[in-house]
Amino acid sequence: MSSPTELSDQSIPLQPLTEFPPHRSHNPINNLKRSDPFKFGSRYLEPTDDIFEFNAWDHVVPDSAYYIYCESQYTSQRASPVSEFDKARFNNNPEKWWNRFYSNNTSNFFKDRKWLHQEFPILSKVTAKDAGPSTILEVGAGAGNTAFPILKANENERLMIHACDFSKKAVELIRANEAYDADHMQASIWDISSEDLPPGVRECSMDVVLLVFIFSALSPKQWDAAVKNIWRVLKPGGEVCFRDYGKGDLTQVRFKKGRLLEDNFYIRGDGTRVYFFEEDELKRIWGGTGTANPEVGANGEDRETTSGPARDEEPRNADEVFTTGEAITDKEPGVLQPGYATSPFPENAFEIVSLGVDRRMLVNRQKQLKMYRCWMQGQFMKPHGSAIK
Repeated sequence: MSSPTELSDQSIPLQPLTEFPPHRSHNPINNLKRSDPFKFGSRYLEPTDDIFEFNAWDHVVPDSAYYIYCESQYTSQRASPVSEFDKARFNNNPEKWWNRFYSNNTSNFFKDRKWLHQEFPILSKVTAKDAGPSTILEVGAGAGNTAFPILKANENERLMIHACDFSKKAVELIRANEAYDADHMQASIWDISSEDLPPGVRECSMDVVLLVFIFSALSPKQWDAAVKNIWRVLKPGGEVCFRDYGKGDLTQVRFKKGRLLEDNFYIRGDGTRVYFFEEDELKRIWGGTGTANPEVGANGEDRETTSGPARDEEPRNADEVFTTGEAITDKEPGVLQPGYATSPFPENAFEIVSLGVDRRMLVNRQKQLKMYRCWMQGQFMKPHGSAIK
């Protein structure tokens, strides 16, 4: 008598693996999950595809109707901005609102960012077993959803992660986590736009600085000071790994009246601030001299869902997912040697190794709706020649 496995193999015709469309996670003949690894971010929309077959498609440029809708939303938002009183209330004490946020939302709010090593290969280098002394500074560490996955994957006994946030409550959450390891991690309160460096961090001492959904929380008036501080802490040849919101993202378009602080800068319902960037804007902010790549996107994170709405509605699904590392140039960043002297902050300090737009179209199959997410992702390098000899 045949076993259930044998019967299954005989009754279901299997399509040769080479005939699978690369963007499909399941066999289109029998709807069984494919046995070979399926890479998230590779579901490209072809002219013959049914848009509503899947919940999400990668790298889809919005149609003209969406851009028209965006402009109408921006016009409505500008007509009813935040009052001057509320603008001062939210801008003068932003840490108050982040402390309140982390008091109400603990480590379960965001999903762990398991896609970081794929998106930013330098993280694999500094966490490798034979990497030697290596240092990572994460700014806006929150409850540790970036730092702890890096620490868990780390094989380098000489790695140190400095996890900083200007919310006292966020730092308390990190230190209280059972995975907190004082030998390889230091959690500290730090404002990236302040005049001081993080506790325990010297100038020109960091191999990598992580800025993942943190720069958007700053006022545009704070950008210059923040970039100067990142310049100060990085070794020559050190890299910034950047990911944040892009203009036209679903989250931005959904904002209603009374949320706009200034163009592309908003107050969420919880009192925290968020900015939506454009590619050329980021080139100016970081002063890069490289050529930006037009698109990035696709991560291999194993997650419960492949899409989701804006953070305010379903926070654990959509804000920080879906990326690729394909925009990396042929530069080969590695672990850097210490001992560089302090450098002044020059104009056009950072070289843009990569910078691009990561897009994803979400689909509500029941209501036949299309929604668009947009993120910016880049890597910025402090030039090797910036050290004082």
